[in-house]
Amino acid sequence: MRQWLQDAATKTVDAAAAITPQAVPEDVALGNCKVIAHRGAHDSTRIIENTLPAFTTASAAGVWGVECDIRWTADLVPVIHHDPTCQRLFGDPARLASLNYSEIRKRFPLIPSLAEVVSELGGHTHLMLEIKEDHYPREQQQKAILRDLLSSLLPGRDYHFLLLDPALARHVDFLPLEFCFLVAQLNVSQLSKHCLEHGFGGLTGHFLLLNEQLKRRHAAEGQGIGTGFISSRNALFRELNRGIDWIFSNDAIKIQKIRDHYLAR
Repeated sequence: MRQWLQDAATKTVDAAAAITPQAVPEDVALGNCKVIAHRGAHDSTRIIENTLPAFTTASAAGVWGVECDIRWTADLVPVIHHDPTCQRLFGDPARLASLNYSEIRKRFPLIPSLAEVVSELGGHTHLMLEIKEDHYPREQQQKAILRDLLSSLLPGRDYHFLLLDPALARHVDFLPLEFCFLVAQLNVSQLSKHCLEHGFGGLTGHFLLLNEQLKRRHAAEGQGIGTGFISSRNALFRELNRGIDWIFSNDAIKIQKIRDHYLAR
């Protein structure tokens, strides 16, 4: 029930933002706009979230970056999947942490490895890699695996890590915290304070929750702000006019086309 109420409230807010007129942003703001496809460009039927087709479709449309979720297999291969199980997307309750990578390839061939995503997109499409609360039986080895897989990329330029919990930073402590962004839900004040005190790269969250005062506070410390989930022209213009750095969207190609159209004008 709580999730249903949250979803309903989000839709109401999004609808209100969509019909609230906004001025066309200046060319500088449009040019600096960084659209990020949340779990890729997917529609839940033809293109499934967190798959290579979802990521390459977004990239081919000129979307600046993609957000994806890292999970670990039983034999410690990092793969891209949001949920701990395959029930929601594939109708199978199997837990990724209980399957070897070879089993996943046979049963769920659409689930890509992180290595495949880096090979396909690394260096030309920004990767926002969310570190999940997952199993870490050999944490030092798993850190080394992540570090090695990302060694051809430059942190900050080519990728960042996203964390729902600041404690998850321990899994990627081979990088400075400036390359990690905290993802706020309803705990915006708490995470904002933690972000400022410990030198994270910035904060992301729903556009309604990240207000002007908070944005200015983080900007003063050289930290960025990203907001989601932008789904309309007016919502996009609102965020660009107030200087938001990253635009997360479940309609990234649509948002990218709006940005490109007005920048061309």
